[in-house]
Amino acid sequence: MVTTLEITLNGQRREVPGPLTVAGLLAHLKLRPEHVAVEINRDLVTRRRHAETAVAPGDVLEIVTLVGGGAPAAEHEAPTLTIGGHTVRSRLFVGTGKYATLELMRECLDASGCEVVTVAVRRERLFDREGRNLLDFLDPKRYTILPNTAGCFSAEEALRTARLGRELLEGLGNPGADWVKLEVLADTRTLLPDPVATLESTRVLVKEGFQVLCYTSDDPIMARRLKEAGAASVMPAGSPIGSGQGVLNPNNIRIILEDLKGGDPSYPVIVDAGVGTASDVAVAMELGCDGVLLNTGIAGAKDPLRMAHAMRLAVEAGRLASGAGRIARKLYATASSPTQGLVGRN
Repeated sequence: MVTTLEITLNGQRREVPGPLTVAGLLAHLKLRPEHVAVEINRDLVTRRRHAETAVAPGDVLEIVTLVGGGAPAAEHEAPTLTIGGHTVRSRLFVGTGKYATLELMRECLDASGCEVVTVAVRRERLFDREGRNLLDFLDPKRYTILPNTAGCFSAEEALRTARLGRELLEGLGNPGADWVKLEVLADTRTLLPDPVATLESTRVLVKEGFQVLCYTSDDPIMARRLKEAGAASVMPAGSPIGSGQGVLNPNNIRIILEDLKGGDPSYPVIVDAGVGTASDVAVAMELGCDGVLLNTGIAGAKDPLRMAHAMRLAVEAGRLASGAGRIARKLYATASSPTQGLVGRN
């Protein structure tokens, strides 16, 4: 009887057909045994034991091969992104809310390739109906957790929430303890940021040693003020939170990028909110943004797991396209093939 085994292979969760031995797994992966070395749960499995060693559900496997030392990074490999004291490779930041189940959330985070996940700080929902906590499904050793002040409508609420988030993450030993995604909202209908309270909160949190990733509108003047106040990253909204409208005002995003990166090209600008599908992510990255933060775009999709994969690829594609430089837009056609030498034409 064929069953399915869930294992962790080279840091990624995988489902493989079972029952299975190491030899069978290598065959399934189309790997030549003489080209690899295998560990199960940190124990070396020598080649002569491949056929007799069973792979069990939950096993953690490492399969390695030899590569040329000192090889340069591939041209398409995105360089790391630094925000304050944090450096990450993935430029996709993913939220943890609105998923149908905690299991689905975990699978989507894995599929997205993200390294940073955002979490809300709440007094309710310490446990779900089955007595489980979000942190039971979120590995603090794998992800850098970015606590946010979502749902706060005053500077006082946002400051209290940020401090509680830091206390929680310090207890977990997670590196995200020293940063916060700051949201101070103006009203429940638009969920647009309150600019005065946001600026006030940023100044206070920076003085308290926080690295502030600041949600704001796409107003270039406000973006400049927040950077001047010490924000580690300014995060303009593409469109209203959860609306799925994508980047509504690309020209304002361009101005923000020009203003904040002028003389400081490594300053991180991340589009936050309004992303509905992969093309929205690609547009944000093609504009020259350093990353995209989203939640509903994945969690609210008909197939969240497939959308998580799509968002991951869109970040890569958009960044590649931004670096490649698009062709100029023209009113009329330009032939791709030469007109000289056509058959029957002098």
